[in-house]
Amino acid sequence: MSTPAPLDESTEALTPPEAMRALRISRDTLYNLIRTGQLRSFTIGRARRIPAAEIPAFMRRRMEENH
Repeated sequence: MSTPAPLDESTEALTPPEAMRALRISRDTLYNLIRTGQLRSFTIGRARRIPAAEIPAFMRRRMEENH
């Protein structure tokens, strides 16, 4: 059996706890960012996922807002 190719940032999806760790924020803050459209996410069934590429994009947008 061959090993699958590693996913890159453009195709990887993070769970909410992984996104929380990446941004070092609380669960409430993460879901508030999602609810207000500041952080894009999607669901598969009941599972929420955040595209890994959305984390650096979100950080860039926030840095631009603060300058």
